[in-house]
Amino acid sequence: MDRYVDSVTALAEVAAALRRAPRVAVDTEAASFHRYRDRIYLLQLAAPGQSIIVDPLAVDDLSEIGALLADPVVEKVFHDADYDLRVLDRDYGFHARHVFDTRLAAQLGGEPAVGLAALLEKHLGVKLSKTHQKADWSQRPLSPAMLAYAADDTRHLLDLRDRLATQLESLGRAAWADEEFQRIEALRWTAGGDGEEPYLRIKGAKQLQPLSLAALRELVRWREAVAAREDKAVFRVIGNEELVAVAGALPRDAPALGKVARLPAVLARRHGQALLEAVARAAAIPASELLRPTRPPRPPKDPAFDDRVERLKAARNRVATELALDPGVLCGRLTLEAIARTAPVPKDRAGLARVSELRRWQLEALGDALLGALA
Repeated sequence: MDRYVDSVTALAEVAAALRRAPRVAVDTEAASFHRYRDRIYLLQLAAPGQSIIVDPLAVDDLSEIGALLADPVVEKVFHDADYDLRVLDRDYGFHARHVFDTRLAAQLGGEPAVGLAALLEKHLGVKLSKTHQKADWSQRPLSPAMLAYAADDTRHLLDLRDRLATQLESLGRAAWADEEFQRIEALRWTAGGDGEEPYLRIKGAKQLQPLSLAALRELVRWREAVAAREDKAVFRVIGNEELVAVAGALPRDAPALGKVARLPAVLARRHGQALLEAVARAAAIPASELLRPTRPPRPPKDPAFDDRVERLKAARNRVATELALDPGVLCGRLTLEAIARTAPVPKDRAGLARVSELRRWQLEALGDALLGALA
């Protein structure tokens, strides 16, 4: 049965029941596609015989959810837990223990398609609707169709978990998955970025001349202010490509703005005055104060290092083919580079084990092949 929870009392009741279940499926819905200020707008939970949707806009104390997630006895089943775990930390400081991630399980099982819809159709014959894939979960009230769509993301997840767990056991890879699950429990929200201003990370920004780059900075700041004021996703105000086009053209009046390639006429009419004002602000900046971004120098080529990476990569690819695994799932390039960078180069498994990026299961599956490549 489905249940919509919109009070602290109701949440306490369902949380107590969920704490008695051996495992609980968990999912979240946000609205970054629609809103400037993203947050969790819906929490979906499922246990055998129960399907529950919690409205965090109506329930002001979700500590019962936090206690459930932290309970080491109850297994929490997610599909692609990475984002969910990060936003649960960001919004509430909740941290999950005893996690099972069906996407990771599918990857380690060698599944060719690891999206939830593909896995449910293959293993359970369930076809998920895509009708509300980009729905605005911040709106209230939510329609019955939207609630049913949200519930479907967890309704079948426990059965899928069992199918994938059986598959991993038959392949002898259950311990591989357990190690990965334990690692993702440590995921926390990070704001991201490297200290560089957001406008400099826009594609094409660093190819602009200094005055155009200053214009892009002013345009991005204007867009951020509008998006924040209207609580609207920034791309719904105007896209990056359009801002770069305006910055590159540096139009000084409406006719010139109307000639900017890649700027739709509707956006020129809607935001024309603001776009021109942003360009004018940039034009008023003294030339001596214009930013001239420089690319960091590339490290000198190390033929021996590059050769080791290629040999490790070839060994990894060979084993991945034997195991019917995606090479990137078996061992990513950054890990191969970490092994190649280790000095002295590992000569045995004990040496490989000191490479922190290398998982225990990867050492088991790949160790001999990697050592052979380094020999």
